[in-house]
Amino acid sequence: MIAGFHHVAIIVADLAAARHFYLDVLGGQELAAHYRTTRDSWKVDVRLPDGGQLELFTFPAAPPRPSRPEALGLRHLAFRVTDLDAVLRRLEAHGVAHEGVRVDEYTGARFTFCADPDGLPIEFYEAATPSRDGDDARL
Repeated sequence: MIAGFHHVAIIVADLAAARHFYLDVLGGQELAAHYRTTRDSWKVDVRLPDGGQLELFTFPAAPPRPSRPEALGLRHLAFRVTDLDAVLRRLEAHGVAHEGVRVDEYTGARFTFCADPDGLPIEFYEAATPSRDGDDARL
């Protein structure tokens, strides 16, 4: 039985650019970084504010991920945020382009997309803070 979400693994082309994006721009915390000699590969563990994690990997000659037109598999990575306007200001301060605010036609919540350094679509979905009874209600 699934107990919850643990991590997403992302293969990156430029580890320095990925660290800047996921740590400096988005505010993740680096937990560990390991160079794996047998694979000529780095693995960097990043903690998100809610305790979830990202694993950033490098692999020599990794092929690009088809993203457009949309391909089977991972469509995008979405982060829950409580203040989308603050996220937009932070992205803009770091020179990260975003597509502007859209509204979810089913929930009425606001969201936007940008791309990470490798073109992976990243969504920021504005959700209400948890209510007093513990439910994580959306706007």
